[in-house]
Amino acid sequence: MPHVIHMDPKYEPLEHIDVPALARAVTEPWFNQTLCRVNDSVIRLGVVSGEHHWHRHDEEDEFCSVIDGRLIIELDGHDSAELGQGQGITVPRGLRPRGRSRRSGPPCS
Repeated sequence: MPHVIHMDPKYEPLEHIDVPALARAVTEPWFNQTLCRVNDSVIRLGVVSGEHHWHRHDEEDEFCSVIDGRLIIELDGHDSAELGQGQGITVPRGLRPRGRSRRSGPPCS
């Protein structure tokens, strides 16, 4: 499954960001767009359907928050976390996560 990842921030400070409209426009099963920078961090939008590969962030923690749907974060050597709408989790640097969604059908309907 293709993983589309855009690392360059799409928006500058003070630009209006319409997250629901961005999510509706996604056609790929696994899409990640850096929205903006906040100090030394970035805010990203991920629209996911299906499973992502195991990966690791050696230099930074990763925060995942669910806007809509359900996301399961499998954690190498730890219990999985299942997140619903409005829930989030911070994955500490160095820990290997793999995400998968329970959403069925195309990424956007």
